[in-house]
Amino acid sequence: MTERMPLRLAPAPDAGERSPLTRPAMSNERDRHDRVALTNRYVELDGHPAIPVSGELHYSRVPRSEWRERLQLMRSGGVTVVSTYVIWIHHEPERGRIRFDDGLDLAAFVRVAAEVGLDVVVRIGPWVHGEVRGGGFPDWVAAASVRHRTDDPAYLDLARGWYAAIGRELAPLCGPDSPIVGIQVENELIDQPDHLATLVGLAREVGLSAPIWAATAWDGAELPPDVVMPVFGGYADGFWVDADAPWPSSFRSHFRFSHDWDDPGIGADVRGASAETTETTDAAPRARAAASPDFPVATCELGGGMATAYHRRPLPSALDLAAVANAKLGSGSNWQGYYMYAGGLNLGDGMQESLATGYPNDLPRFDYDFHAPVGAAGTLAQSHAALRIQHAFLAAFGERLAPMAARLPERMPQGDDDRDTLRWAVRSEGDAGFLFIGHHQPFEPLSPVEDVRIEVALASGPVLVPSADRPPLTIPPGTVARWPLGLALGGAIVEWATASALTLLDGDRPTLVLLAEPGVPAAVSVRTDATSASLLLDAAPDRATLHRVHDRVAALDVLVLPAGWADDLWVLDSPSGERMLLRSPAPLWLDGAALAARSDRAPDVLRYEPASGDFTRLAFEGDDAPELEVAAEPARDAGTPLPSYGGTPARRAAPSPAQLDAAASAHRLVGLGDPVAGVRRTLEVRWAGDVAALEVDGVTVADRFWDGTRWFVDLDAAGVRAGSDVRLRILPLHPDAEVHLPAEAHTRRCAVGATPLHALDAVHVSATRVWPTPSSGVLRRVASRDGVSS
Repeated sequence: MTERMPLRLAPAPDAGERSPLTRPAMSNERDRHDRVALTNRYVELDGHPAIPVSGELHYSRVPRSEWRERLQLMRSGGVTVVSTYVIWIHHEPERGRIRFDDGLDLAAFVRVAAEVGLDVVVRIGPWVHGEVRGGGFPDWVAAASVRHRTDDPAYLDLARGWYAAIGRELAPLCGPDSPIVGIQVENELIDQPDHLATLVGLAREVGLSAPIWAATAWDGAELPPDVVMPVFGGYADGFWVDADAPWPSSFRSHFRFSHDWDDPGIGADVRGASAETTETTDAAPRARAAASPDFPVATCELGGGMATAYHRRPLPSALDLAAVANAKLGSGSNWQGYYMYAGGLNLGDGMQESLATGYPNDLPRFDYDFHAPVGAAGTLAQSHAALRIQHAFLAAFGERLAPMAARLPERMPQGDDDRDTLRWAVRSEGDAGFLFIGHHQPFEPLSPVEDVRIEVALASGPVLVPSADRPPLTIPPGTVARWPLGLALGGAIVEWATASALTLLDGDRPTLVLLAEPGVPAAVSVRTDATSASLLLDAAPDRATLHRVHDRVAALDVLVLPAGWADDLWVLDSPSGERMLLRSPAPLWLDGAALAARSDRAPDVLRYEPASGDFTRLAFEGDDAPELEVAAEPARDAGTPLPSYGGTPARRAAPSPAQLDAAASAHRLVGLGDPVAGVRRTLEVRWAGDVAALEVDGVTVADRFWDGTRWFVDLDAAGVRAGSDVRLRILPLHPDAEVHLPAEAHTRRCAVGATPLHALDAVHVSATRVWPTPSSGVLRRVASRDGVSS
């Protein structure tokens, strides 16, 4: 059988010439900053190319007592910048009575973020959407007789007052050494470039400044040139699609490498367009938004998860989210921004987007968990692990990656139905680069691609991956990878590898850490000036494999970790040396120089020691948290649900509180305990039905639309005490209700046939404490260089 020809890159445009490196006025001539500057290709941090990672957290949707830990979990996930909406309706529901105290203390939030080590992007509106009623406009603003979101002087007077209030809080924190590195005005405004420029001017008038001013650029948005940097988005799925609609092309495209950065589907329904076809109400179709030649390609809304609407309840997997993020990196993104990265709860009842307030979707009254990496109760989703692997790669190699041009293959997938063509791209400069593979999409799985050998043209000639003396590869569906090419380290050249670059550890000699891909044999080709031939290094599929390349010119360790370790890896950086950690089911973060974990008992965490090539077990200080035995006592049987609670055939309305109460079962939860200093109580509910609500002393504090996932509630934030009357209400799901469910939930629904779906499978309360490491932190060595033992 003849081996097929290698896969190759398409010829570079203009004979491979790139536009010269330039510097926009933004951050260079205007709003100069001590650490942050822009070029037309990438961001500079402290004078070096870098790829920032931003994650969205809404301070007003998270209890102030939880800000620090949520931000620490973001940082431990590799996030370097926290972005946040400043939601007007939360601060000034009544005109003239504006609040920035307690959980609304914006300046305090910025200071905590800086203490944790995060920069900040504030998204100041005035209109933000964020699935908030009125897009964040207070009712009195929404009702004002003005032309909203335009340069109408009457509207600008309202906006000026809002910006002035923000300026009083943040202007003292702005400046060359400020943690505020970006300000976004408005959101998803596509046809008012002059208004966006006006808003920037108004913000400047009240003392706000940042090296980066941004505006969302999707759906062909017209932006004022040189005034705002365009930022883009990309979601794996969306709640804003009709319940019976197929998976739209606007989502599918984000699983393919390309140079098209627009997404006309995001928020299309709010703009009066079809989210499926992205047709607008304009007479002529809009032009697609393109990346600006004056600014680096940046994203602000890669899906960190997805919100749940009543009619459509998407559930992107961790692999889905990682595949989209990886595709953007391989396509040339030089700022990775996620929405949401940490979920939360609405500030009060009735604050959500709903059909009743003129939106096309009903959102939960309180729940804004978003299936984010850090959930509304502070628990971690699988996506935290899937994304932090990519962010560790950016922390270690972002300086090299940022200047590299993105190059696409000569054979690209031919539209939405092509499941057979391998999805890959390269970013390279000179003789170095990274080969990105993103062979995954949900709903319609891709086919394995056999007999794969990829030829990458670098400055000195082509590189074959794998080389001709190795068997070609089979790339299974689900492969999301970043393979190094021509990587110069420790006096050696890593010519190619079939395992993803994870991080680079310092020591007497550098340690390149690679992570194998499921189903792909991990191999590394290394060359040094002292060897006449490349060294071909193979890795074991089920244990760590350490290769030490050491001769008269090179000193490099290559550590290949098995694919099965991916979910348990943490790459942190601190003065106390907690750099690469393994085996923690508990959330980990850095608290100053110390490592901390949240657990009910002493965490079991291993740290890799580059000098010895061994793992050591870390010691933690603390006491076991109390054990709580919760019980759910039936208080009322479920009634008969309705097949519909209103709305339209494609966008059904959620039941009202009265409708929920009329047919929901009630369960009294006992054994929840009292608040204890230093202990967090988290309620876990496993259930099935339509809508659930948690009540404390007769007041609803949390709710959830069922999608098959576990529901977590922070009992301490909810004010639960031993004497509280805590009730869980579950509304059954009518068999004829027109709601779209994830596959597993849909299967469970179908299993009960014509019977309404209703179940309380289990309730559990976990009590956890924060466990810090002592100054030394190490108990004993537990592993050899090529494997971990317990």
